[in-house]
Amino acid sequence: MADGATGLDISQARLGDYLSAHVPGFSGLRDIAKFAAGQSNPTYRVTAVSGLYVLRAKPPGALLASAHQVEREYRVMAALAGSAVPVPRVLHLATDDASPLGRAFFVMEHVAGRVFFDPALPDVAPGQRGQIYDAMNATLAALHGLDPVALGLADYGKPGNYFARQTERWAAQYAASTADPLPDMLAVIDWLGREMPPDDGQVALVHGDWRLDNLMIAPDGPQVRAVLDWELSTLGHPLADLAYQCMQWRLPHDAGMRGLGGLDRAALGLPDEAGYVVAYARRRGIGPIAGWEFYLVFAFFRLAAILAGVAARAEAGNASNPETARAYGAAVPRLAAMALEITREGALEAGDG
Repeated sequence: MADGATGLDISQARLGDYLSAHVPGFSGLRDIAKFAAGQSNPTYRVTAVSGLYVLRAKPPGALLASAHQVEREYRVMAALAGSAVPVPRVLHLATDDASPLGRAFFVMEHVAGRVFFDPALPDVAPGQRGQIYDAMNATLAALHGLDPVALGLADYGKPGNYFARQTERWAAQYAASTADPLPDMLAVIDWLGREMPPDDGQVALVHGDWRLDNLMIAPDGPQVRAVLDWELSTLGHPLADLAYQCMQWRLPHDAGMRGLGGLDRAALGLPDEAGYVVAYARRRGIGPIAGWEFYLVFAFFRLAAILAGVAARAEAGNASNPETARAYGAAVPRLAAMALEITREGALEAGDG
């Protein structure tokens, strides 16, 4: 492992000794292999005599401020243990100053199940596709129904208008990621500032990256076995998660964006955006959502800013998957253009139904 093949500059023997000393029940490290998927925090399948585990670490190199906080992931997953939202059991956190890797990482249990990277679910029977999306919808509603104070997460986010705070944060991250900002991105940032809704007081634990491939689905059913990748979680407005999910209905299915745009969703047995929103609102006991276009524009803007940061890491030489990272960076102009289109035409007109 010290040869850099996995990106972990440490011998297998040394890592095995550390895990045996700090992870309850761990013994006999046999192998560690990096998962190909994932652009933020590199993640590894750990095989040991004592079983299978997952190790998730910060990437090497210089990082943007407030990014890659695996410590926050560990904290929120520990808090969610036993709740209505299933997560892998976390077993150990190694902080920056104590980690044998020289950067923070945590170890969690390995959960058996299926991860779907194509939201059209081509490998699933048409009659079961809608069931998976409904389980995803129910899990999101359950997450937003949890009490952060009861979970011990009262200080997990900052007070004040979530969308104002997040717009400021991601605008700053975008500026730090590029020396040549796109005019469309600047126009979208300006529009978000002008159209910012007043703070309505809604506060929930939000996942921040709510999409199908961040869920582990049961091997033989539609149930959500585990919610993964909590790096962007915080206390915020629940509609941010919902809009981020619904953005997928608009993103193109081609060009590596893994969306549902351009597909005959009814023929595929998939829900449409309106039906998904209605089901979520019913589960949450809330009425129709006013100003839906703002939340969609915010979702597109935020994803564009995130991918710009991924591309910047690739250029700096510390992306988890450099080739894919550069492809994501190339998607930023299209995302910015789609966001700008919604500002001009409205949420209903901008979608393709």
